Amino acid sequence: MKKTHLYLLAFTVAAIAIAAITYKWQVLKFPLQPQSEVSVWTIQARVTYRPKRGPNTVTLQLPTMTPGFAVVDEKFIARNYSMLEQQTTRKREVQWAIRRARGEQVLYYRATLVRSSLSDNQELPYEPILAKPPPLEEPWATASQALLDDVRDFSADIVTYARELVHRFNQKVPSQEVAILGELLATPGERARFFASLLATRKIPARVLHGFTLTDDNSNRLTPRAILAVHNGTDWTLIDPLTGAEGWPSDFFLWHSGDRPMLRVDENPAATVEFTVSRNLADAMAVAERRLEVQDANMVRYSLLSLPLQTQEVYRVLLMIPIGAFIMLLLRNVIGIKSFGTFMPVLIALAFRDTGVIAGVLLFALVIGAGLMVRFYLERLRLLLVPRLTAILILVVLLMALVSVLSNRLAIEVGLSVSLFPMVIMAMTIERMSVAWDERGAGTAIREGIGSLLVASLAYLAMSWPPLEHMVFVFPEVLLILFAATLLLGRYSGYRLTELFRFRALAREDDPIAPIPGTKAS
Repeated sequence: MKKTHLYLLAFTVAAIAIAAITYKWQVLKFPLQPQSEVSVWTIQARVTYRPKRGPNTVTLQLPTMTPGFAVVDEKFIARNYSMLEQQTTRKREVQWAIRRARGEQVLYYRATLVRSSLSDNQELPYEPILAKPPPLEEPWATASQALLDDVRDFSADIVTYARELVHRFNQKVPSQEVAILGELLATPGERARFFASLLATRKIPARVLHGFTLTDDNSNRLTPRAILAVHNGTDWTLIDPLTGAEGWPSDFFLWHSGDRPMLRVDENPAATVEFTVSRNLADAMAVAERRLEVQDANMVRYSLLSLPLQTQEVYRVLLMIPIGAFIMLLLRNVIGIKSFGTFMPVLIALAFRDTGVIAGVLLFALVIGAGLMVRFYLERLRLLLVPRLTAILILVVLLMALVSVLSNRLAIEVGLSVSLFPMVIMAMTIERMSVAWDERGAGTAIREGIGSLLVASLAYLAMSWPPLEHMVFVFPEVLLILFAATLLLGRYSGYRLTELFRFRALAREDDPIAPIPGTKAS
């Protein structure tokens, strides 16, 4: 296979992995760091009214489309009331009904929100319908027409026309027409509705969006906020009626739109609704998982997050094994550290998760040293391979039990974790080290043993690092990046760092060439 094919495969795999990680981070809002916290707002709508005799019906507008925010939880609190929720693409409302009620009635709606992605060109699913023209009498009718004619001369299109109209009402020194019309506008909501009705007289569709401003320093009480949406023939453009700013405000939470009242209670004018908010910090991972369940439950069902908690803990460990194996690859093929076996140091590193690296190395050396002494004694008995390994395994278990008992008596708690070492790995390590001792000498066996402990220690430090463990579990696509790097290193056949150090004398240009025996040096 050509190297070009290999490089293209590695690049494709890495690109797919990076794209998946970026999508989960930026769109699904999965945190990159463990123990990350995000702001969570809880908005409460408190409805109060005094019921009439007989049946009473309460209708409250609810948030439907919330650009920039995601509703992760909702609660309805209305004792003894029946509840009916109605939803379309443009509106959503809840209707409470009761046959008989006495005394002041209080009903609650609570929504828990978190921030979500906000598009620069946020699309709105509203039809461009003209608002109702304002029923103005003189002199307000003449003032409005004069104002609209004057605004037309200072605009180039529909959006600039609407912005200029809003700007006229925000000037410090308003014109006479604006001063007269301003007498009709007492609240920001009335101002936004008035702009929409004025634009309707010039055949410009506009509607009012009602919501609230949510920031990190929100007070307990929320003040309603109105935003003017103007249709330019292709899409909607938002304009702040108080400042004239164009675009979707990043801190604006949309509650509902249109001319429908926020609350209707059988035409009861005394009914009121108050909005309060509280901001808290919550675990970013839990919030992201809950947001994903609301937006697309299948994304959670077919992921590691759907597994039972006990199984998730198992995979938190298993997904770190490739990290240790990649470190093993770098240390052996690039640096040139010798060790016993290919993946045996990685398995030893897993055992270090229960003991710690320092105590684990000491316990490993103690058990391996004692096992080697027994192995050399068994060599004299001339046992076959399988019986010899079985005997070593039995003695390793007894040695581990002895260390645990002595540690318990000496109140050394870490010594109790020695029983968690893989017994087969310990037995195989003793066997391999003894064979290397016999075939290649004590120096080689000790160097490979120290190399195995070094690789296991470095792998343990990486595999037990909480940020990396969180990253691999939440974004398992990271392993695809390791896969791509492994493919690239798979054809590396150059010098290793230890070999450069070992043969450093050959690289010195000023060293004389050794003469051939029997000849004279020139």
